[in-house]
Amino acid sequence: MAIDPVPAVDEELAAHCQVVASRLRRGHVVPFLGAGANLCGRPEAAAWLEGYLPSGAELADYLAQEYGYPAGEEKDLLRVSQYVQAVTGGPVLYDELHRLFAGDYKPTKLHELLALLAGAVASRAHKDAESRNMLIVTTNYDDALEQAFVAAGHPFDLVVYMAKGPNRGKFIHRQPGEEPVVIDEPNTYRRLSLEMRPVIVKIHGAVVRNDRGEDSYVITEDNYIEYLAQSDVSNIIPAQLMAAMNESHFLFLGYSLKDWNLRVILQRIWGQQAFEDLYMSWAIQKDPSKLEERLWGKRNVEILDVDLELYVQVLRDHLFGAGDGVPSW
Repeated sequence: MAIDPVPAVDEELAAHCQVVASRLRRGHVVPFLGAGANLCGRPEAAAWLEGYLPSGAELADYLAQEYGYPAGEEKDLLRVSQYVQAVTGGPVLYDELHRLFAGDYKPTKLHELLALLAGAVASRAHKDAESRNMLIVTTNYDDALEQAFVAAGHPFDLVVYMAKGPNRGKFIHRQPGEEPVVIDEPNTYRRLSLEMRPVIVKIHGAVVRNDRGEDSYVITEDNYIEYLAQSDVSNIIPAQLMAAMNESHFLFLGYSLKDWNLRVILQRIWGQQAFEDLYMSWAIQKDPSKLEERLWGKRNVEILDVDLELYVQVLRDHLFGAGDGVPSW
């Protein structure tokens, strides 16, 4: 696969990417993907219904138009989804979401980079006791990231939150070639290990292409209230993964950091750790507001004001240079 030439970048971005690349190689950075990750590399004139996944705002607009959402009301995805469920019933909303997220679309350059990186990190982790496989967290429902891993030939473990059904409020673990396992006891579950394979955690549920009955979406206001009202989100995430998160940097990709629900989730994950005990984390966000900078500065998160596609190009260059192959780091 040909790699686009990397444009000239400023020293600050180059220095940042050098640091992040060094930590990524060891598996000590957790990429945290939001809906904006699906816009990486999408042409400005391209419509999301034409082979591209939607942003949160585009999905909200679509549902609002389809189901007569009241004019003048704020088109927040949580509220619009709550409205659709209220006027049609839960199955209709799930049917719409399955149709959209099980559609024909391709992984972005970001997804491809993460899959390629996971393979390289896995090779290193098997030789270096200080390294571990990658842990990736996403609030997205689509399977673009998983598609990228499959295309790259890299096996992975998938951990998905269940928002409905008999396993509601728990995570499901899907291992390569195995039947899904319900994680009933997160603190004692031992079938997950970053020493074995990379792990993708979908904390807001996911589409299941071949079985819509297994779909799970934390998307309505009621879903979020129930999700966040649990005693502690960290208590339902397997302890081995929580331990890795607490010893890692976070790299937020495709988020607007003013989203209150993301801040609450991270507060639950980070718990009561003192500021000086938190690893430095980074968020890639074009044109952040002063409020966002202040909010995230208090959480030891540095915002880089840069376009996501450019960031992916520059980071890839620092990780792999100009070649296509997996490095021997």
